[in-house]
Amino acid sequence: MKKNKLTLYILVAMILGIVVGYFCNLNAPDAKAAKVVAGYFDIISSVFLRLIKMIIAPLVFGTIVSGIAGNGDSKAIGRIGIRAMGWFLCASVISLVLGMVFVNLFQPGVGTSLPAPATGATTNLNVAALNFKDFVTNIFPTSFLDAMAKNSILQILIFSVFFGFAIASFKDDATKTVVAFVKELVHIMLKVTDYVMQFAPVGVFAAMASCITVQGLGVLTTYGKFIGSFYIGLIVLWAVLIGAGYLFLRNSTWTLLKLIREPMLIAFSTASSEAAYPQTLESLERFGVKEKVSGFVLPLGYSFNLDGSMMYQAFAVIFIAQVYNIELSISKQIALLLVMMLTSKGMAGVARASLVVVAATLPMFNLPEAGLLLIMGIDQFLDMGRTATNVIGNSIATAVVAKWEGDLGAEPEAEEDEELVLAAVPVQD
Repeated sequence: MKKNKLTLYILVAMILGIVVGYFCNLNAPDAKAAKVVAGYFDIISSVFLRLIKMIIAPLVFGTIVSGIAGNGDSKAIGRIGIRAMGWFLCASVISLVLGMVFVNLFQPGVGTSLPAPATGATTNLNVAALNFKDFVTNIFPTSFLDAMAKNSILQILIFSVFFGFAIASFKDDATKTVVAFVKELVHIMLKVTDYVMQFAPVGVFAAMASCITVQGLGVLTTYGKFIGSFYIGLIVLWAVLIGAGYLFLRNSTWTLLKLIREPMLIAFSTASSEAAYPQTLESLERFGVKEKVSGFVLPLGYSFNLDGSMMYQAFAVIFIAQVYNIELSISKQIALLLVMMLTSKGMAGVARASLVVVAATLPMFNLPEAGLLLIMGIDQFLDMGRTATNVIGNSIATAVVAKWEGDLGAEPEAEEDEELVLAAVPVQD
């Protein structure tokens, strides 16, 4: 399946999913029946996501190890890490500030008549999982196999860095076979990715149909101002990230955006960053980013550079304050951003991470935790946008770091393979 055709099929699948989901929602006798119908769609989307997840661990391990073993320069890896973290920090600040600016500008919570949370209702979020001690200790794996089984990207990254440097420390040919195996593993897993992506339109269709079957389109009207203002903020964040990338990548920025459109669509429709990871990595390599950079920076970004999620957190907390008519002064909002800069870095590996960060932040500023229940019902629609934004942010960050390192080729595959050139051209309807 050619890349440009796959993009078209995914778009069609999204539209069909919305139509079928809306039809099921209208014809379901009650909410319970709608959930039952959605459960059948979930079977399909869950299978697709599981197929994607089975690729991630060996792909992360292979790309990092082969990149370090092939380079063997610890100073270069350290420099790449410092540059990446510097970019991530700046992007996080910008994302949080934009979230604060737009929620204050549009004030979606002021005068909003949303359904009050049920008395005694709880979010059932594991807020205790978000603390500095657990975050630091959970970075380091107790078992490599356990980290692989749980797809703990940060733990896999740590082990892979040690493993890669251990291989590079041998100066003779003792590890030649291992290095060759790891490099071939990457090629094999990318081929497996191509096979799995043939099922992407089906998985996207099922994910969209399930969401609309349960939520319906009516929820978009009730929360229209909140959702609309949040997506306007995301669009501005996209423009800022793309503009920052253009300063370093120049016109190549547009080629990069064309190449990552498929992982963006997958991330948007499934609301899963993991689902987009293999395709994002493959797109960056087609763009010309060398393996030692993409294999290291991208997994790091999945833990520390979630731009869309950062913006959402600031947006959601201040929105809840507006709903309950609780005034947050500028000084309190700045303090809020500083707190989120720290708490959000512990998101990796936490279930429903963005919501957990919001839930943990609310009591710190004497805001009612029940307010989170107001937006949990539409979180899927919000998660779609912020997940797609995370793909853009991490792709641009990886490409820019590669440019700084002098490890950005002239899109060699695009020059050699006519099909990839076609993939970079927008689909004409």
